[in-house]
Amino acid sequence: MFPGMVGVVVANEISKAVEQLGTVESLIIDLRGNTGGGIGALRVMSLLTPNQIPVGFALDRRRVTANLESEKQAFRRFSRIPSSTKTLWRLALQFAPAMMAKKPIVLQTEGLGKRPFHGNVTLLVDRHTASAAEMIVAFARENRLATVVGEKTAGRLLSATSVKVGNGFRLALPTGAYYTWKGSVLEGTPIEPDQSIEFDWRDRRLGSDRQLDYAMASLREGKTARAS
Repeated sequence: MFPGMVGVVVANEISKAVEQLGTVESLIIDLRGNTGGGIGALRVMSLLTPNQIPVGFALDRRRVTANLESEKQAFRRFSRIPSSTKTLWRLALQFAPAMMAKKPIVLQTEGLGKRPFHGNVTLLVDRHTASAAEMIVAFARENRLATVVGEKTAGRLLSATSVKVGNGFRLALPTGAYYTWKGSVLEGTPIEPDQSIEFDWRDRRLGSDRQLDYAMASLREGKTARAS
């Protein structure tokens, strides 16, 4: 998952992990079993492109109007995950007015610069890939930043808030629908992979992973074709 509402810690861990890979010309991101979480998922999307690109926003259905396409250009944009939790107070000051007024805030990639693996990324997904993980898949699909391999995703993505109800449990309440920048609503609409490959638990118990094997083979073939 992507723990934390803003996801400072997990975003730093993701960046560190990618840096530790060194100079790689292709990348496989495994989102199978990832049930989502917070804004830390934005770091993954930001690593897919050198540019700042709008991702999407949550919106109360009552605010959906015929002019939404033009209105969304004026929404506030969140385009940088802080490097330290000590600076979260600045975000609170920056976005509190919009949140108090229940105005949409657009997620936008951070503009982290060019990476050698851009254009050679594969996302592995399955029926448990949901919520913020599906945001990554939808963003990559809309902007043609990665090939999606595996099974169709869960189709579970709503903006929500949660409250403690005792004994360690929380009650999550949906507060709005999530819209991709190009207008798609993912709740109830699973994302179909570019290459459908079913997960086989029997093969996995024997140490084989057909989805991962396919992704690796495809990236190798693509690299060989470019070299020739």
